[in-house]
Amino acid sequence: MIRSALLSVLLVLFLSPPIHGQKNTAPASAPAPAALPSVMQISLGHSLIPITGPWRFSVGDDPGWADPDFSDVAWETMDLTPKSGSFDPMTGWSGYVPGWTVLGHPDYWGYAWYRIRVQVNVHRGEVLALAGPVDVDDVYQLYVNGTLLGSFGSFPGHGQTPVAYYSQPMMFRLPPAQTDGPEDLLIALRVWMAPSTLEASPQAGGLHNPPLLGDINSVAAIYDLARLRLIRTYVFGLVVAGLFLLLAIMSASLVLFDREDPVYRWLVAVFLLTAVQSSGVCLASWTQVGSITVLSLLINDILQPLILGGWVMVWWVWFRLRELPWLPRVVGILTLLYILTNAFGEDLFFTFIPHPVTSLFRTASVGIRILFVLPLIFIVMVGVGKEGWEGLLALPAVLLVGLAQFQTELAVMGFHVYWFPFGVRIGLDQISYLTLAIAIFVLLLRRLLHSMKVQRELESDVQSAHEVQKVLIPATLPQVPGLILESEYIPAREVGGDFFQILPDLKDGSVLIVAGDVTGHGLRSGMVGALLVGAIRSEGIYSRDPLTILKALNLRLAGQGQATCIVMNITPDGTCSLANAGHIPPYVNGRELPVEGSVPLGMFPNAEFSSMQFLLKPGDRLILLSDGVAEARSESGELFGFDRIHQILTKPISAKDIANTAKVFGQEDDISVLSIVRDKYIMFTKSGRILSSMH
Repeated sequence: MIRSALLSVLLVLFLSPPIHGQKNTAPASAPAPAALPSVMQISLGHSLIPITGPWRFSVGDDPGWADPDFSDVAWETMDLTPKSGSFDPMTGWSGYVPGWTVLGHPDYWGYAWYRIRVQVNVHRGEVLALAGPVDVDDVYQLYVNGTLLGSFGSFPGHGQTPVAYYSQPMMFRLPPAQTDGPEDLLIALRVWMAPSTLEASPQAGGLHNPPLLGDINSVAAIYDLARLRLIRTYVFGLVVAGLFLLLAIMSASLVLFDREDPVYRWLVAVFLLTAVQSSGVCLASWTQVGSITVLSLLINDILQPLILGGWVMVWWVWFRLRELPWLPRVVGILTLLYILTNAFGEDLFFTFIPHPVTSLFRTASVGIRILFVLPLIFIVMVGVGKEGWEGLLALPAVLLVGLAQFQTELAVMGFHVYWFPFGVRIGLDQISYLTLAIAIFVLLLRRLLHSMKVQRELESDVQSAHEVQKVLIPATLPQVPGLILESEYIPAREVGGDFFQILPDLKDGSVLIVAGDVTGHGLRSGMVGALLVGAIRSEGIYSRDPLTILKALNLRLAGQGQATCIVMNITPDGTCSLANAGHIPPYVNGRELPVEGSVPLGMFPNAEFSSMQFLLKPGDRLILLSDGVAEARSESGELFGFDRIHQILTKPISAKDIANTAKVFGQEDDISVLSIVRDKYIMFTKSGRILSSMH
């Protein structure tokens, strides 16, 4: 049944001309001639017919105009027959009829009535229906023979403003026919248009296509087709929303990849706002979840300025224009002014704000948009001079975005701002933001490839750093007769600045121990440490005197950086000579040695360093620490400090446990610990050399 009805609809629409009353060649807005027939003759099968009129039309409002007995002969006539090839410039739908603003009632908004008498040949019990006009400004009530059948939009009551929605198909069921033969119907449409519609469309006002009358199955079929056409018209907006949502997710992943660059956070915000705006247009066109006032305020007056302001900030951050620190404040002020002037300039609050005031806001809105677009173009032009082709890639898209800010004004002036390939609406604003998204995507891809290149170089540096680390910290400690050695090292980064060297002398049985900490972190401090280690090994060949070695290291480090350093030489009998350059004094059996303070290496070419000598007895334990232990800091900001060091060294503890204790407390710097214990069980030769030890 539905299929046959649908076939009938298509045959009527495409093979038959619209059925009028008798011939009438009078202009649409001309007064009704005396010979004009009062009834439109219609015969229906299982199909439907467009009620093109001529209709009786009058501006104003009176509930009595729905009465079939009311005489409308003094009203003007209006023909809803579309011209060949006409279409709605906003939706692309064919069969468009200009509204009342171009048919003798310019600048009029509010209520108007359409009335027509039709005579339909029906069978008893037959159910007819009427498909309301799918293109109307803005809402209407349908009366048949004085009875209200329904409405599109909300009409709260007398004296209250109707709630308008964006045009959608409607279907109204008529009461079943009571007799066979002709039936007279008085169809009246009470239409209301908001003042904001005047500014959005150059041909606004009332009905833009005729209602359709027919049997209920045919009307249901054409209603379903109209719903599908409505979805098709705005489906590109849903595609755009999905695309920008994906771009927002991609940008959010880049935030995790690079938290220091704010451009990704701005992109996430702009892409999400654009996705919400585009999906909001679809929601407003397909449903009645929000009125024109609410959705226009959200989509046009809030989201649009925020998106434009967001793009200005994106390019300001992208081109690193820190020399323009005032720009964010200017963008914030312009965004707020854009929102206010747009909201008050669209006649959305006409019940509170007089029309002359609204006109002033509308003019101010144009000026604010011009002021807003200029900084955007200026930033990109500066970017062209600063970054070259990156700015050139963004410039066409930015110019399109600037043009799209005046889309409504261009439409009113008669310019095409919407295109309809395959019946799908594509707007200038969508094209501009898609172009901008493509430009930023290409630039992001270029930046990502550059980041991958830098990452590979960094990985190579890290591999080199590991090699450097092997030089700074011995992987295994040498076996030194008479001494038990233990070490633990925990770098704050891949490469640290801490270093130590243990150089035994096979000739006299002594051992040279050097420990230090280069100022700073990372590969550079590691390279400085490697320089010192090379110098230590070189100087250790010629001298075992700690003070001499420190002075040589100080000269070698001049101009390269700074480092604390402690040098000790321990002989087989436990005599320890020590020289210190600003390093933490060593601890013997938990007590800090009284070493005089001195400056670090690299500060002064002729610096003097403190030195001392003491005896390391059998069983004594000497601990060397880097400042990373004392400077460990808890989440609350408390330092580990020397009191805790003294406390943990009062009882036996391994070098590994000391380092881990500081790390768990809150590591901020490299941590290195070297433990030296003189063996209790040592046998000497007559010459004083160690013969054997028990460890």
